[in-house]
Amino acid sequence: MTPSERPGRVTRRGATPDTTYDVTVVGAGVVGTAIARELARRPGLRIALVDAANDVGEGTSKANTAILHTGFDAVPGSLESRLVREGQRHLTAYAAESGIPVEPVGALLIAWDEEQLAALPRLLDKASRNGYDQARIIGPEEVRAREPHLGTGARGALDVPGESIICPWTTTLAYATQAVRAGVDLHLNCRATVVSQSGGRHELTTDRGIVRTRYLVNAAGLHADTVDRLLGHEDFTVTPRRGQLIVFDKFARGLLTHILLPVPTALGKGVLVAPTVYGNVLLGPTAEDLDDKTATGSSAEGIAALRERGRRVLPELLDEEVTAVYAGLRAATEHDDYRISAHKEQRYVTVGGIRSTGLTASLAIAAHVAELLATTGLDLAEPGDLAPVRMPNLGEAFPRPYQRADLVAADPAYGAVVCHCERVTRGEIRDALAGTVPPGSLDGLRRRTRARGGHCQGFHCGAAVRELFEQGEQSTKVSSPSRAGSRCPDEA
Repeated sequence: MTPSERPGRVTRRGATPDTTYDVTVVGAGVVGTAIARELARRPGLRIALVDAANDVGEGTSKANTAILHTGFDAVPGSLESRLVREGQRHLTAYAAESGIPVEPVGALLIAWDEEQLAALPRLLDKASRNGYDQARIIGPEEVRAREPHLGTGARGALDVPGESIICPWTTTLAYATQAVRAGVDLHLNCRATVVSQSGGRHELTTDRGIVRTRYLVNAAGLHADTVDRLLGHEDFTVTPRRGQLIVFDKFARGLLTHILLPVPTALGKGVLVAPTVYGNVLLGPTAEDLDDKTATGSSAEGIAALRERGRRVLPELLDEEVTAVYAGLRAATEHDDYRISAHKEQRYVTVGGIRSTGLTASLAIAAHVAELLATTGLDLAEPGDLAPVRMPNLGEAFPRPYQRADLVAADPAYGAVVCHCERVTRGEIRDALAGTVPPGSLDGLRRRTRARGGHCQGFHCGAAVRELFEQGEQSTKVSSPSRAGSRCPDEA
């Protein structure tokens, strides 16, 4: 049986199936869904993807800075460096094929004092050692010419033209959609609390019953160390690193052209100012090491610190309206590199310590994990091609459904705007609710359509969107669990 012959199931309630999977992936973030998709390319495998949340991409994957990195500033020679370089190429091609919005805006790493200016040659050399040879150092005059709204005092910059912005929500959803259509069973609201081994297989005790599997992959993000300890390992500890961000209104978009980066520190890349594919401007993130893996709230101190740094970089930005504030947690560990390893005797692969570059590296990480699974004894067929997906466009740089006369003529629902801030139509909401992996909440619907994500944050459209969501939930309960026949506008 080829992967496309049997669509998988998406379940959120009830007992898990009484079956034994060949491979189960724990964690349905951007890395876990990429791994499930990669394994789905190998004919003959029965695969499960499980997650404690009610949707894919509910953890770190939904709240990052949405940058498609070149890997110019990774640790040379590290696994992360290699996988980011490979992943950037793979994801760029995959995004073009799948309709994931990407804008190659480039980045400027700006030096604001003599010490930072002196660091630029070292960063340029680091980029070269990472295999990236397009970076160059530019002087203050060119910096000012390219970013006229920049604050005063820039001494120079490292120009990194290959950096891009991308939609992280659509990326995770595309991987999950392809995986499920190719036969992967996706079980949500399915937290693993105990892992035991019996009769040559793992038994995961979850909120919804026992999941049995021959091989196990741990891609649990913030909880990867917890799952690792369930298997008897203490190779790393995840310290949640909170990143608070401010999203400015679309009127701010004209203030910058590039991703504006600071000279990095030991805690990370620092506070950046960046455009988004949705037409907004991001300021952030902070870098706060915490003990609580659920602490995704923002703080007055954090926002004040961001505004102070933003004032230095782009003073006029603070005159613009704020659309939203959010915080995400990065899976930082005590190590500088990814913690990806195979445990042959247990038929188990750990994928831990995947920080902000995980989005970029996701497809390369997935291929690497497949290779590691083969070393543990899993018989892997040669990878085949999956049926392509074409995702709904959420980017402002590309035509949205309401702007396409052909779609509106064929189906007036694509001309019926429900969310006026983000220009989201009834047709888009309908398609998302009928998708292969339908949203599990209003927030999940927002990540699929942008509905309720604009300036008014759902004040005007909230009731209408909720009504459509609840109608879609009722429809989901009586329809096929895989929803494999649904289409997005570009597939119509």
